[in-house]
Amino acid sequence: MVSSNATIECLDDAARDLLFGGARTVNNFAPTPVNDDELAQIWEMTRWAPTAANSQPMRAQFVRTDDARRRLLAHLDEGNREKTASAPVTAIVAVDSEFHEHLPRLLPIRPQLRDVFADNDALRERTGNFNGALQTGYFILAIRAAGLAAGPMAGFDPAGIDAEFLSGTSWRSILVVNIGHPGENPFFERLPRLDPSETVRWA
Repeated sequence: MVSSNATIECLDDAARDLLFGGARTVNNFAPTPVNDDELAQIWEMTRWAPTAANSQPMRAQFVRTDDARRRLLAHLDEGNREKTASAPVTAIVAVDSEFHEHLPRLLPIRPQLRDVFADNDALRERTGNFNGALQTGYFILAIRAAGLAAGPMAGFDPAGIDAEFLSGTSWRSILVVNIGHPGENPFFERLPRLDPSETVRWA
């Protein structure tokens, strides 16, 4: 156990607004390129955020070339194709169904968890999906922290994308995220949020 008396620093208002208050889903992207170094920086931030048992089940396939984008568009819902065609990069976010195989290295204090998950398909699926979704949230925040815009989408054919891009792996797609700089008129009107009185209780 690492001990520390250090105080956790608080983000300033500008950083909070970048990540939360001012964050918007982008539906139209500028032609400005996104390079591999920027994508590596996004993943470097994402991979350090915590997961249960340090399981880290999320995986990412970055689609960057014109040919790969054309293949991807065929598996998206019609309403998601135009915005994806405008994005310089699209990430296929996936969960590795065999994430447990890495646990002896990732959680050396409890290497036996690898066998616990291997023997329980339901627990492995539930843990992988939950922590993969958790990491996906971190991933979207990391995109914004890197000064880029994110456009997450659930409208796609998972089986088609898995066969096209993830064949031969234990990865299974859960989300598609466009990445880039906002283009012209990139946002819809800001939608309302539920009031804290409707969503938060105090005990």
